[in-house]
Amino acid sequence: MNINLIKPNKENLTNYVSIGGFLVLLGFIDFLANTFFNLNVTGFLPERLSYFMPIIFGTIGLYLIRIEFSGNRLLDKINTNFNSSNFNAILSLLVIFVLIKFVPPLLNWFIFDADFIGTKKEDCTSGGACWVFVKVWLNRFVYGMYPDAEQWRINAAFLILFFLVGASFFVPVKFKKYFLGFLLFIYPIIGLKLIGGGDFGLKYVETGAWGGLSLTFIVSAFALILCFPIGMFLALGRRSNLPAIKYSSIGFIELWRGVPLITVLFMSAVMFPMFLPDGTYVDKLIRVLIAITLFEAAYMAEVIRGGLQALPKGQYDAAKSLGMGYWRMHFLIILPQALKLVIPGIANTFLALVKDTPLIFVVGLLELAGMVNLAKTNPKWLGMAMEGYVFAGLVFWVICYAMSRYSQNLETKLSTER
Repeated sequence: MNINLIKPNKENLTNYVSIGGFLVLLGFIDFLANTFFNLNVTGFLPERLSYFMPIIFGTIGLYLIRIEFSGNRLLDKINTNFNSSNFNAILSLLVIFVLIKFVPPLLNWFIFDADFIGTKKEDCTSGGACWVFVKVWLNRFVYGMYPDAEQWRINAAFLILFFLVGASFFVPVKFKKYFLGFLLFIYPIIGLKLIGGGDFGLKYVETGAWGGLSLTFIVSAFALILCFPIGMFLALGRRSNLPAIKYSSIGFIELWRGVPLITVLFMSAVMFPMFLPDGTYVDKLIRVLIAITLFEAAYMAEVIRGGLQALPKGQYDAAKSLGMGYWRMHFLIILPQALKLVIPGIANTFLALVKDTPLIFVVGLLELAGMVNLAKTNPKWLGMAMEGYVFAGLVFWVICYAMSRYSQNLETKLSTER
């Protein structure tokens, strides 16, 4: 038997896999024994060397089984995905060891040692997460300070919205543009009237009482709907041949991209009312919606402009040769192709917008993260900030992940490279 440890080959595949697998297993045994039983298998070695022995054992073992085109499907898959080089082997081992070390304690805190039953802080005695805090405050996390008796109006507004969005996929093509126009421009007014009240016998609820997850959805939805068309026209304006339009668009985009969103919100809350005539009042929420929309529209404009610049000049020439004017050319030929190219950038801007909504706390509006900040200061629930922020983080992750998956599906659906 001739085994070359310097360059493994498939002639002695069984021997290399046996030795390599044993060394990898030894590395895992050493790490697991040290992590969970406080037993150092290689404690007879110098301390620093003993600390790195699991990585050393694992790396040598993975090197010995790194045989190209071995004929074993499982081994080839492992080598291709995790063990293509020594560097990748070390990274793979490090990731696995980190997961083994930190995931079990996290699961213990998050689930196994957590408290789910109770109504007060004193009911949390296990030492894990106190999800009783989230359960007790869940209504406020969702609806903010909105009156309990009127919360059905928020539910109704969002149920109608979901119904309209679902129905839009089944509307005949000839009516779809009218249906979408109603959904984008008429329904938002109806939804705000339903939630705000003051008409049709509905009790008026000031926007200062709006909050929680529902306010996050309201701000995000309005900003998403409005920032896209504004950004699109700004992108077209920046590429215009008319100096007045071009430089006005450039000035707007660079101004709004050059300041932080928190500054924009602060200006909308504190400075903007000073410039209004006496007796004129603009609701705080309206100011926030305008500020976020204009801020995100500047970023959206640059994303769309990237798509416009990616199209070859021949597309413009072909559209002009058909006798199309500026607007028909852009809406029928140019923009459909450009927007398809920048779907990842558009989705990224939308995700950033959703995650920026907690900044509206500077104007006194408390969305989900703001309600968590309020709840943690309650004297009866001091020290529960961790659970509240984890809950808020999970909610934002679910929202953003769903949007990300939808954008990926849309990108695949519209791909012309199939």
